[in-house]
Amino acid sequence: MQNRLKRDNELLTEGSILKALVKLSIPLILTNILQTAYNLTDTFWVGRLGSVSVAAVSLAFPIVFIIISLGSGMAIAGSILVAKRKGAQDLKAVAHISTQTFFSVFSISLVLALLGYWASPYLVGMMNVAPDVYTEAVAYLKITFLGLPPSFIYLTFQSLMRSIGKVKLPFYIVLATVLLNLILDPVFIFGWHHVFPAFGVKGAAIATVSTQILSAVIGLYYLFKGNQGIQLRLGDYKPDFIVIKELFKLGLPVSIEQVSRALGIFMMVLLVTHFGTMVLASYGIGSRILSFVIIPAFGLGMATSTLVGQNIGAGTYDRVKKTLQLSLGIAFGSLSIIGLLLFIFAKDVAAFFIPKDIATISESAVFIKALSVSFGFLGILIVLMGAFRGAGKTKISMVLALLSVWLLRFPLAYYLGYHTEMKQMGIWLSYPITNILTAIAGLIVLIKYKWFEGVK
Repeated sequence: MQNRLKRDNELLTEGSILKALVKLSIPLILTNILQTAYNLTDTFWVGRLGSVSVAAVSLAFPIVFIIISLGSGMAIAGSILVAKRKGAQDLKAVAHISTQTFFSVFSISLVLALLGYWASPYLVGMMNVAPDVYTEAVAYLKITFLGLPPSFIYLTFQSLMRSIGKVKLPFYIVLATVLLNLILDPVFIFGWHHVFPAFGVKGAAIATVSTQILSAVIGLYYLFKGNQGIQLRLGDYKPDFIVIKELFKLGLPVSIEQVSRALGIFMMVLLVTHFGTMVLASYGIGSRILSFVIIPAFGLGMATSTLVGQNIGAGTYDRVKKTLQLSLGIAFGSLSIIGLLLFIFAKDVAAFFIPKDIATISESAVFIKALSVSFGFLGILIVLMGAFRGAGKTKISMVLALLSVWLLRFPLAYYLGYHTEMKQMGIWLSYPITNILTAIAGLIVLIKYKWFEGVK
């Protein structure tokens, strides 16, 4: 145990910062890629049922995403507190905070699951969709909401493991469940001989919930066994309202941040639909490119968050500053190179997604080029927000998210797209303008509040 603890300290609060960033980032990046593959698998198999089923799942996804965003803030808050206690080598506090986090998040998930199950018909009804889409979407949503508790259990396990630098185990679990989901999806959707009936679109939800339950069971096993650096203890089950208050204080801004981003994506889609199917398709292609490009940045941002939290807890502020400098440099450099390549090969990338539609390829290339010029700044912003969260400055991350989505991007897109001759080009330009300005704002805050040098 002592040898394992020593190795953890050498990785995160001593030794090479670059090595620590690489060891943390790579499994996190791969995990995020697998999560994307998870969603693509569902889309692939549901697509074999027809457009009604695809529409039902597409309708349900943003609703579930917003609900999960509401509850995930507490898990992230717990990881922030645990990382600092881990850095300070207060293992008793690590166990206590982990237990309080687990039961707080689990309690919230039960409430959200019941409310979501009850509200599913009303939530879908607000969308004013066709009756056949309505029926399938409600059925899919109800099952998905019932799967929230195991989903949140694993989310908490993953966050807590990341906070102490244990990122390989969650990656292996996600890999196993993605592969299992690849098998279960067609079995539950289309049936298998006389063993399993065909559940249709509900089968996709059943498969997903089944893998979530498996992930939760594995996560609970390791949390109670305690051989991975965190152990849930029966003596800590009694609510500690001081800790819970701190969890809410840190977690609420994170939830607001994530919900604002989810709603922002929805509102941007509404703006784009005004310009017709071709522009909407171009937006979809550009957005898909963006979602893949930022996966490495998010992995680096999470790794930075863990390193910042532990080193602040250990009082090694020189390492906090060096971590920030290195992470920001890597993010800006790597994403700028990716952006340059995408700018040069924008049409080729667009043609990969929609090879025969010349007009859509051309418009998609314009959007991709507009996005690519600011990828370096987007990398800076993502790493900065990870660092702020790791330091417990979740309100700063929240303000940056609100600034980015609601004070800059959406108003700019609306004004330039609807009140100038630029039309959809105005919407495309709102992305790089927002990324650059928000990154600069984040850097100004970072420099002004020198907590990374020990100034509280």
